[in-house]
Amino acid sequence: MCPRSKEQNELIRLQRREQILDAAARAYFRTGGSFDIRDVAREAELGYGTVYHYYPNRHLLIEDVLGSGFERCEQALTEWASSGSPDDRQLLTYCKALLRLWQSDARAYLVYKMAAEHYVGLPDKDRRPAKRRFMERLYVPLQSISECEDDSVDHLLAVLVGCCGLYYYAGTSELDADRIAKLAMQAITKES
Repeated sequence: MCPRSKEQNELIRLQRREQILDAAARAYFRTGGSFDIRDVAREAELGYGTVYHYYPNRHLLIEDVLGSGFERCEQALTEWASSGSPDDRQLLTYCKALLRLWQSDARAYLVYKMAAEHYVGLPDKDRRPAKRRFMERLYVPLQSISECEDDSVDHLLAVLVGCCGLYYYAGTSELDADRIAKLAMQAITKES
């Protein structure tokens, strides 16, 4: 049996880290945000020591979960914004894409879920930077691109976050992204 190469070990390390981050996001929803390293290890089907090796405390783990979630959400918004001049139909498409991203990526959803709660689960030193990053990189760009005034973006996101929350907390099998996106659009156009 040949020893693994440095590249193979690095690949395994990256895969394990992703496995832990995904498990931490799922553990957040299962425990209501009050998880510990043992919960993450159980969710990831890894030993406690393995998870502890990567993340010696919960706060570092949450920081990385949110950081990677932010990156994914920022990428989705950038891709949507660069796809042409946004209008209501494109905003509807973005809502659907965001819901699909959240359904497949608990870390991305957690960014918006925690933003709706003003990041109260974070330590004070992390709360302000998370709020600022959300506002600067996700909220304000969406608001300016969608050309929504007043609190329309708040309503749009509330519908999306709330409906997706049912998927995570109630174990709904599948999101009806088309229907939810239409409800979100009604929230900002004030149609009935």
